[in-house]
Amino acid sequence: MDSAEGVEMDAFRDRVALVTGGASGIGQALGRELARRGAAVVLADVDDDGAQATTAQIAAAGGRARAAHLDVRDREAFRALVADVLEREGGLDLLFNNAGIAIVGETLAMSDDDWDRMIDINVRGVTNGVQAAYPEMAKRKRGHIVNTASLAGLAPQPGLTAYATAKHAVVGLSVSLRAEAARHGVRVSALCPGVVRTPLVQNLKVLEEESYLKRDDLVAMLPFKFITPEACATAALRGVERNKALIVVTPHANLLWRAWRLAPSAVLAASTLAARRIDRLKR
Repeated sequence: MDSAEGVEMDAFRDRVALVTGGASGIGQALGRELARRGAAVVLADVDDDGAQATTAQIAAAGGRARAAHLDVRDREAFRALVADVLEREGGLDLLFNNAGIAIVGETLAMSDDDWDRMIDINVRGVTNGVQAAYPEMAKRKRGHIVNTASLAGLAPQPGLTAYATAKHAVVGLSVSLRAEAARHGVRVSALCPGVVRTPLVQNLKVLEEESYLKRDDLVAMLPFKFITPEACATAALRGVERNKALIVVTPHANLLWRAWRLAPSAVLAASTLAARRIDRLKR
């Protein structure tokens, strides 16, 4: 083991981590990488089979992990799970509020149910985690909460208005709580990836899908390459080690975020053109 890897291992060894959305995608990759680095991991998800399969793989590789059923919209269930982790594991050092969904399409096509589901999972799912874990971490004067947001929480994303609404909320929650939590010894970060090849992308809901190109054709139009969940997890944990407020992952996400900060009018104009281009692709 070289010295760099030793530092990585020491940062997470014997820590207790709870990861929501842990059955697949970024959550699954986080669970595997945390366990590889010596953490005890609890993977929470509504997909019991996926979470169990992942924990079995981690155990087979010599790691420590267990699965837990959790619908992040259920506030009391989240609190009960945190209490269970504290009792069984003796503490909670890291909470990754990672569970989420995506809906693609024009805002005019969004139903009330679409908005409710987006807010309930992507915003309330995070606040429920914060409400469950943050008071316990504050009592112990230690802990790190990592809330998965997105590039959509940092810059305009036409066709993803509801998703961007939720992810901007997650970023706002994270940076504001970070300022409050510092005096209690608790760290808070927002993870903001670009596009990661996960089941969320493959299974996202496309509004008025019959009017658009096929999903794979839309994905192929993107002017950048996807990264893997594993690459995202590695970058995320590097940001946690460095205690970064915003962990912006992928080169295109960093580029667009910085461009939005420096030249918002130009980025908004480009986003408007992109929205018109998508509109022209309607059949």
